[in-house]
Amino acid sequence: MTAEPDPVRAEGPAVVTDGDSGAKLLVLDPAGEGKHGELPATWRPLTAQRQVIWCRLPVDGALSQAEDVLGDAEPGGPPIDVVAAGESAGDALRLAERHPGVASHVLLVDPVPDESSELAGRVRSGGTAVDVLPHSTGEPYNRIPPPLPLGHPDVVAGITKILEDV
Repeated sequence: MTAEPDPVRAEGPAVVTDGDSGAKLLVLDPAGEGKHGELPATWRPLTAQRQVIWCRLPVDGALSQAEDVLGDAEPGGPPIDVVAAGESAGDALRLAERHPGVASHVLLVDPVPDESSELAGRVRSGGTAVDVLPHSTGEPYNRIPPPLPLGHPDVVAGITKILEDV
């Protein structure tokens, strides 16, 4: 069950795009960062190597645009990696499952375990790597309850490390 979207988060564009490299980083953001049409500052360095397509899920149409990115991809074309957090992890895995072999990786931050574990196995068997990134532990010293926001520097560092190791 999902909560009603925050009307403030639902303002602004459904998708924010930056970078023009052939490789793509498709982000499914349940928090709706980037409402003013710009990527979070922590993500801007990634645009030197990849086109970042930031889908702001609180906005109508964002998920269908993510579907179009994977559906329109050419087989054997530039790599597409998908990033998602919290309950949007299931959306990311279902997208990858519907388009086998298109996404190179699905990178998850604080995924909802019951929903995503079996689905992740099916996506892996279809040839897409699935990794869980640094996440909030929910401990008091962590100060940020799960899911860790996608704009958090630890998330960007984790994504960068995984993509560099490929």
